[in-house]
Amino acid sequence: MKYILVTGGVISGIGKGIIASSVGTILKSCGLHITAIKIDPYINIDAGTFSPYEHGEVFVLDDGGEVDLDLGNYERFLDVRLIRDNNLTTGKIYQSVISKERRGDYLGKTVQVVPHITDAIQEWVLKQARIPVDEDGVEPQVCVIELGGTVGDIESMPFIEAFRQFQFKVKRENFCNIHVSLIPQPKTTGEQKTKPTQSSVRELRGLGLSPDLIMCRCITPLESAVKEKISMFCHVEPTQVICVHDVSSVYRVPLLLEDQGVVSYLCQRLNLPVEMKPRKMLAKWKEMADRSDRLLEPVSIALVGKYTKLADAYTSVIKALEHSAFAINHKLEVKYLDSAELESTALRDEPVKYHEAWQKLCSSHGVLVPGGFGVRGTEGKMLAINWARKKNLPFLGVCLGMQLAVCEFACNVLGWEDANSTEFNPDTKHPVVIDMPEHNPGQMGGTMRLGKRRTIFKSSTSVLRKLYGNVDYVEERHRHRFEVNPELKHHFEQKGLQFVGQDVEGTRMEMIELQDHCYFVGVQYHPEFTSRPIKPSPPYLGLLLAAAGKLQTYLAKGCRLSPRDTYSDCSGSSSPETDITELKFPPSFCNKQIPEKKFMASL
Repeated sequence: MKYILVTGGVISGIGKGIIASSVGTILKSCGLHITAIKIDPYINIDAGTFSPYEHGEVFVLDDGGEVDLDLGNYERFLDVRLIRDNNLTTGKIYQSVISKERRGDYLGKTVQVVPHITDAIQEWVLKQARIPVDEDGVEPQVCVIELGGTVGDIESMPFIEAFRQFQFKVKRENFCNIHVSLIPQPKTTGEQKTKPTQSSVRELRGLGLSPDLIMCRCITPLESAVKEKISMFCHVEPTQVICVHDVSSVYRVPLLLEDQGVVSYLCQRLNLPVEMKPRKMLAKWKEMADRSDRLLEPVSIALVGKYTKLADAYTSVIKALEHSAFAINHKLEVKYLDSAELESTALRDEPVKYHEAWQKLCSSHGVLVPGGFGVRGTEGKMLAINWARKKNLPFLGVCLGMQLAVCEFACNVLGWEDANSTEFNPDTKHPVVIDMPEHNPGQMGGTMRLGKRRTIFKSSTSVLRKLYGNVDYVEERHRHRFEVNPELKHHFEQKGLQFVGQDVEGTRMEMIELQDHCYFVGVQYHPEFTSRPIKPSPPYLGLLLAAAGKLQTYLAKGCRLSPRDTYSDCSGSSSPETDITELKFPPSFCNKQIPEKKFMASL
C-alpha cells in the first residue's frame, strides 16, 4: 500500500480537495486502484450538524455517513463509493480512544495524546486504506489522504505528529507528502511572492514532515525564477515545484499535473507498478475540459435557496447541473436567488433586491429548489414553485423542495390555505408534511433518514422512470426528518399531482410529477450525490433538457442524445478497466434484472 498525504499551508480553502482528487485521477488513469481519506481536525463527530455557511454542504454517502464536501469531489473525480469512515475527525478519534479507556483496554495506563491518540489515527488510516471502494471489490493500491486546515493549526498538531511517526512505520518508499501552498500576487506590484510558502514549508519541516512535492496555487503560471527560489529555500528540486494556477475548469487540473510530470515523479518516488504509455482516461478528461470551454448556447437555472451567499453550500447541486448541461451541449448559467428576497416583506424592506430577485426568476429557463432546513425563506420558495407551476416553467424540487411543492399545491389548488409542514407550523389543520418519529429521538446528529434507500416506481408512464431507463426501482441517497403525509395522497392525485415513486413499504412518498406540465418534478432523495461527469443524474438531466426545450425529443428518441452531444469513442474510459462509449447509469441506480437502457456517452 502506498500513501500520499496532502497538507496545506498559508490559508485554508486553497484547493487541497481538488488537488488530492486530481492526483488520484491521474494515478487511476494508469490502471491503479485508488482510495481517499479526508481528515478534518474539528471536534465534531461528523459534518451532520454544521450550518452550510461553516464548511459548505454536507455530503451524504451510501451508508448514511454525513461527511465533508471534499468526499464528494473524491467520488466524482475517481468514480468510487466511499463510506463514513473515509472521513476522519478529531471527534471520532477521541470518542474511540475514550471508549477504549472506559472499557479498560489500556490496562490502567495514563491515556495521552502521544502515543494513544496518534496511534489511533495511524490504526484508522491503515485499516481504512485497505477497504475496496471500486465496484470490482479490488483492494486499493494507493491511498490519498487529505489533512484539512493549515499546517500550524493547534487542532491539527496530533495528526501531523501521527504522520511523522507513520512515515517510518510504513517506510519511506511507501509514503509521500504533497504540500499545497499559496503564492500571492499583489496587484500593486504584480510580483509573485514566495515568502508565505517558505514559512509554511519551514514550519512543516520543523514538525517532522518534509514535502516531496510543493504545489503552488497562484493566479498566473509560475515564473522560472520563482520556481527556482522556492526550490532553493524549501529543500526540493525545481521539478518538485508544481504550478497549479487558476484554470477555466476543474477538469483541467489533472491535465495540469500530468503535464508537469507528477505521475512520473510519483511512480519513481513510490515505485509504482505503472507502464508509462498514453492513457485513454486522460484523453477523456481533456475532451471534457475542451468541451466545457467551447459551450456557447446558454441555459439558465434559478437556484432558489437560503444559503446562496456561499456557493459551496450547494456544491453537489451545481456539479449535477453542470454534468447535465454538458450532456446536452449547453453552457450553464446558475442564478442564485435568496428565497427571502422573493417574499412580500422584502418588497417593503428592500424593494431593489425584491425586484432584482423576481427579474432573475422570470428570466430563467428553469427553477430548482434544493434541500434545506428551517422556516426562513420557505414562503419565497413556495412563491417560486407557484410561478413555475403556473407559467409551465421546468421545475425540480429536491428534498425540502419537493415537500414545499406539495404544500404549495395544497394551498393553491386544493384550497387548504393553512396547509403546511409540521416542521414550520405544528398546529396546522392540514399537515401535508409530517415528521418521522422513529428518526427523530431528540438528538440532532445522525438521527435523520440517511443513506441509500430503494424507491419503487408506481407508474409505467412516469417521465422520471423513462429518464432512469424504464427500471422498476432506483436506489438513491436520502437525508431528511420529514415526509409527505401518506394519508392525504389521494387528494393530490385527484387533482393531477401524482406520487410516481414510493418506498419499499409503500408508505413514504419519494417522487412527484404534475400532469399536463412540461416538467414539474420533486424527489425526496438527493440525486445530486450520485451524479458523475459522464453519468448525469436523471432528475437533473430532465430539468436541463426541459429548460433547453429538448425533453420531448429526447424521450421520443428513446432517451438518446443527438450525435453532436456525444463524445467520440476514441476519447477513452472513465475507469481503467472498461471503455464507456455509451452513457449508462451505475448498477445502484437500477434494477439489474431488467436490461439496462443504453444512452450515448456524454458529460
